[in-house]
Amino acid sequence: MTKEIILSPTPELRPVPLFAPTPQAERRFWEFFTAQISNDHTRKAYFNAVRHFADWCESRNIGELGQVEPMHIAAYLKVLEKQERSAPTIKQHLAALRMLFDWLVVGQVLPVNPAHAVRGPRHSVKKGKTPVLAAEEARALLDSIETDRLIGLRDRALIGTMVYTFARVNAVLSMRVEDYFIQRRRGWVQLHEKGGKLHSLPCHHNLDSYLEAYISAAGIAGDSKGPLFRTAVNRAGDALTSNPMWQQDAYRMIQRRAKAAGIRTRIGNHSFRATGITAYLKNGGRLEIAQQMANHESSRTTGLYDRRGDEITLDEVERVGI
Repeated sequence: MTKEIILSPTPELRPVPLFAPTPQAERRFWEFFTAQISNDHTRKAYFNAVRHFADWCESRNIGELGQVEPMHIAAYLKVLEKQERSAPTIKQHLAALRMLFDWLVVGQVLPVNPAHAVRGPRHSVKKGKTPVLAAEEARALLDSIETDRLIGLRDRALIGTMVYTFARVNAVLSMRVEDYFIQRRRGWVQLHEKGGKLHSLPCHHNLDSYLEAYISAAGIAGDSKGPLFRTAVNRAGDALTSNPMWQQDAYRMIQRRAKAAGIRTRIGNHSFRATGITAYLKNGGRLEIAQQMANHESSRTTGLYDRRGDEITLDEVERVGI
């Protein structure tokens, strides 16, 4: 086994010469993307940001890590702005560079962090951009799913879990059969959140019935360690494999189900998080409780999913009596 394979966290990540001038620097570089970043999506995004910065430096004849100065990073961010990259994307690139350079400083590869003094673009978000369904649309979507086939029971249970728990799709798809259990005489779910955190909460009575019907029909109650939501053997959907669904599988399923239900909103996996939170708050729920249910660190994050203001705006627009 080569050194590259040992150090590289995933096959698609290849050494970046700028950040590997010495064996110590190279090892420290790969330690950052393995020991410090556990989320696959974050790792890939940060690696791409670092690689793009290294390519930019090479095009400017900056070939040594010690040559990188704050003005170079600031100039790189300006290039991203001219390329019409969004403010969140630019801030993500800056965050990746700051964290990596910090890691190299701690590892005594560099004396100072050149990205520390660089300021990113201002960006303030008061409302998220995730497409959201009205409660009536979500209800129509769930009711439109046929329940005479196993795949229909699976899809209804999956969508229902995201709607009623406000969970991320990956947290739901990571569930095992044992993560649905009975406690205090009712069903509970245990979600696998970011950073390996486990988050448990009781099931809404609709979700309870969806999961019971699905697990019973699938015959997977005895496979406690197996994945809860599994791929289908064929398009007929009469049998399931032992393999877990992936995020792409869930997305394609949701698009298919939404189209069949006549829903024209361009929803995705994340839409049900906003749908559930908005419906909860509209029915008198409290923001701090929604924060706990969604397992958000800050109530400000939860507030981004609150779309009650959309209805107020629509009502006001209709006052234009022309």
